[in-house]
Amino acid sequence: MSTSEYTKVYSGNFILVTRVKDELEAKGIVPIVKDEGESQRLAGYGSMNQGFQEVFVHNDELDNALAIVEQVKSEMETTSSE
Repeated sequence: MSTSEYTKVYSGNFILVTRVKDELEAKGIVPIVKDEGESQRLAGYGSMNQGFQEVFVHNDELDNALAIVEQVKSEMETTSSE
């Protein structure tokens, strides 16, 4: 069983991930964005998940990051339903 110092807090398309990333950075949290599709493209392979990204944060910042992600998701849902 492997342990990691980072935990995934959000996944989605490029635009939504950028919004979450910006909010985390504004609060002093340094996220890591993983883009498997871009990595595969750069390596010369095709990918079915272009534009799909994942956001990871260090476990020390996990509680704060989850609260921020929930806030952003709530704001996005409110905006989309108007």
